[in-house]
Amino acid sequence: MNPLPELTRLAYLFGAFVALIKKSGNMKNIHLFIFSISLCLLSSCVAKRKFVALTNQANALLQDSLKLAGTLTDTREELVSSKQKIDDLQKELEALKAANAQKDLQLSSSSSTIEEQQKRMEALQKLIDQQRNVVGNLQKSIHDALGQYKAEDLNVYIKNGKVYVSLQEQLLFKSGSAVVNKAGVEALGKIAQVLNTDPKIQIMVEGHTDSIPIRKNFPDNWALSSARSLSIVRVLANQYKVDPTRIIAAGHSYFDPVESNNTEEGRALNRRTEIILTPNLDELYKLME
Repeated sequence: MNPLPELTRLAYLFGAFVALIKKSGNMKNIHLFIFSISLCLLSSCVAKRKFVALTNQANALLQDSLKLAGTLTDTREELVSSKQKIDDLQKELEALKAANAQKDLQLSSSSSTIEEQQKRMEALQKLIDQQRNVVGNLQKSIHDALGQYKAEDLNVYIKNGKVYVSLQEQLLFKSGSAVVNKAGVEALGKIAQVLNTDPKIQIMVEGHTDSIPIRKNFPDNWALSSARSLSIVRVLANQYKVDPTRIIAAGHSYFDPVESNNTEEGRALNRRTEIILTPNLDELYKLME
């Protein structure tokens, strides 16, 4: 509030009133008037100071209120942002919990799978050991049955989980012939005794020749090797009652030698008939599936 118009008005009144008093000649009234005017001026100044102080105080309060409002707005924004961060963190936490639960499930499943595989491997190893024992016992039985024969006439060994009985030509046949001689028939009889004790043993009879072309009785070495294997099959099945459904005959000619065909000694070893005995492996194959 501007005090200048008020002061001007008071000065004007004061001048007019002084002139009037002088005209009347009453000085007492002048003193009374001056005192009244002083009181008015003093009252006006005091009101002014209070007004200014209140105005300043109001302005200070307004500034504080504005600052507080700004702080409150910032706090609200921070609160909203914090709540959003909390929501995001909560979602991440839930996702991590779900992922951990899935990993725990996978780990449990993997542990079960590993345990099952371990049991399967143990069962498989046990069955393999049993098959080895069966093959070893079979080799021993054949070897014992043919113990009277010389090493140069036959050989009994294990190869690829099977028992091989390799019979040389001189024990079974005359040169170029597919007729089993007496010594050969007797040897086959001893083998048949072992085979008939276990009807699950599968039998493959393979005929082999050297590389010298056959000149009589047979068109080629294929025919000779096949005829010799068939002759042995007939002896086993017809004379010694080995189940023919268990026997397979094959001829390899000279294409599966055990020694070089460039020497007489090598060719003699290649002229052989092999009886390959395979124990029943059905249980092993089922476990491996």
